Amino acid sequence: MEFSKCWLDYSPAEIKEKALFTLAVLCEGSIVESAVKEYDMAIQGMTAVKPEIVKERKPESVVLLLDEFLPVGKDGYEIRREESSYCITGQSESGVLYGVFHFLRVIRTGHLEEFPIQNAPEMPLRIMNHWDNMDGSIERGYSGESFFYKDYEILYNERTEQYVRMMASIGINAIVINNVNVHEKETYLITDTYLEQVKQYSDLFNRYGIKLFTSVNFAAPMELADFDNCDPLNERVAAWWKETAKHIYEVIPDFGGFLVKADSEGRPGPFTYDRTHADGANMLARALKPYGGIVIWRCFVYNCGQDWRDKKTDRARAAYDNFIGLDGQFDENVILQIKNGPMDFQVREPVSPLFGGLKKTNMILEVEIAQEYTGQQIDLCYLLPMWREILDFDTFVRGEGSTVLNIVKGQTHGQKLCGMAAVINTGDDYNWTGNDLAAANTYGYGRLAMNPSLDSESIAKEWTELTFGKAPEKEIVAMLMNSWNTYEKYTSPLGIGWMVTPHYHYGPDVDGYEYDRWGTYHRADRNGLGVDRTPAGTGYTAQYNEPWASVYAEKEKCPEELLLFFHYVGYEEKLKSGKTLIQHIYDTHFEGVEEVEKMITVWKGLQGKIPSDAFDRVSERLERQLANSVEWRDRINTYFYRKSGVLDDKGRKIYE
Repeated sequence: MEFSKCWLDYSPAEIKEKALFTLAVLCEGSIVESAVKEYDMAIQGMTAVKPEIVKERKPESVVLLLDEFLPVGKDGYEIRREESSYCITGQSESGVLYGVFHFLRVIRTGHLEEFPIQNAPEMPLRIMNHWDNMDGSIERGYSGESFFYKDYEILYNERTEQYVRMMASIGINAIVINNVNVHEKETYLITDTYLEQVKQYSDLFNRYGIKLFTSVNFAAPMELADFDNCDPLNERVAAWWKETAKHIYEVIPDFGGFLVKADSEGRPGPFTYDRTHADGANMLARALKPYGGIVIWRCFVYNCGQDWRDKKTDRARAAYDNFIGLDGQFDENVILQIKNGPMDFQVREPVSPLFGGLKKTNMILEVEIAQEYTGQQIDLCYLLPMWREILDFDTFVRGEGSTVLNIVKGQTHGQKLCGMAAVINTGDDYNWTGNDLAAANTYGYGRLAMNPSLDSESIAKEWTELTFGKAPEKEIVAMLMNSWNTYEKYTSPLGIGWMVTPHYHYGPDVDGYEYDRWGTYHRADRNGLGVDRTPAGTGYTAQYNEPWASVYAEKEKCPEELLLFFHYVGYEEKLKSGKTLIQHIYDTHFEGVEEVEKMITVWKGLQGKIPSDAFDRVSERLERQLANSVEWRDRINTYFYRKSGVLDDKGRKIYE
């Protein structure tokens, strides 16, 4: 079985410090054993010399210690130099493991002078959501098939072990192993049909400080036990879930809990019985509470049977409208998982107003590493700058400084169950992510969730050095940092979104969703385009706190990158740049293609500085990206030329 080691490829390196060849292990436990194994593997990989592993301090050594009073939080650690030795101290075993991974990063990037280092991870939960199905497929997967499942069997091999190592190395502490859209076979993951095999995963995860979660089917009592309903207030239904939870924990004592998608896109939920999301979530939470388990309840709930003729019903309003009235009604072991924006992982959309609305409910931020609407790991799109903007957004829920980051790390409201979750982009392709450069998003998400104070460029530099070395660092970092802006330029303008091929979500189809049931409209006509979400329109802007409610509602004040999300704008209205809207559309789409062409030129210049197989794989993806960007440019520009009849000021080729 062959697969890339990605950023954990401990390739040969010159290491001269004698201390690094002796590891003094002054603590114990299964996670510490993983830390020792990782250190041993890394030093051997870099030097071909096996380090000496001892149980007592030596004058020149790397020392692993536990100190429960270390002021760095549960998963925190300290790395310091003491004369001729290095000490890695964690408040917990997980802290020791994270400290070892950090220390190895420092060795590999040649920054041994940086000590002392104290790291107190800010987000309690750092979750990966897999959308893997047991037949081996992955919903919105762009990197091959699942490495968890094949033909309804659970896989366990070197690849799953490598995956868990990679996740621990970036600070992930919870993994959901199956799709939120739980199909028939996956419903059985919480039964004896699969529990012993799931336990194998849980045991592996636990050795790296990671909790295992499963997505569950809200209608499981009906599918597994012939119940005639799954009403959360039905005592027999609640009792069934309590017995089920009890048995899960008998088999898997360290089980994390459930992720639930309910009453959304056809999934069953409490609405069928005129119950609330709080009724449904609390019923499951009470079944898990005796064992320390939690329920993560997704807020991606909206009317997916909308009439395009109806201009008042607004999908963007849905999450807020569904959950704001339930604030404070959820049990303490329930977390609401809220998508970063009100729609669905578009290349540009505003931050979900739920973050500024809820005050008495545990919240976790959901982002998508899998590039569903951002190029599907064919087109390069480094997403950390987007996530950075989301985390830095000030909701003003408790006055200035109530950023999304402060909310999801528990500072604003004092919640203990909070953090980030991401829909991951890994599959069984050799390089895990289809495009080698897309691994920067996987790596970067974990590092950002662990240390959200890190900036996107520093993380890009770190990943590049660990993956390709220092030689191509400058060029690759520049490609990554510019890629989100480039992708946005040649796709949907000014926050409107959704001009994609239906179902596949790759490539342009301007009207593909325009007259459909999903609530994803651009409302373009002969005079202009955009959705009026002001109080005179759908009223969506009122879901924000001030000053955002007023800023978004006034066309002149609205941030231009979101202008068409909030307003209908005429083609010949002037933007702040002095250009008309239609000229902005033309210019950005031409610029986007030109920037992809420059990207390809830069990449070609790296030949010989990067392993040839990785170079060839990325080259092939960049050529596909160029073709995609040209198709976007020509279709978007032609569409709006035909709508508006306005010529391009620069006389470039637009098809009639």
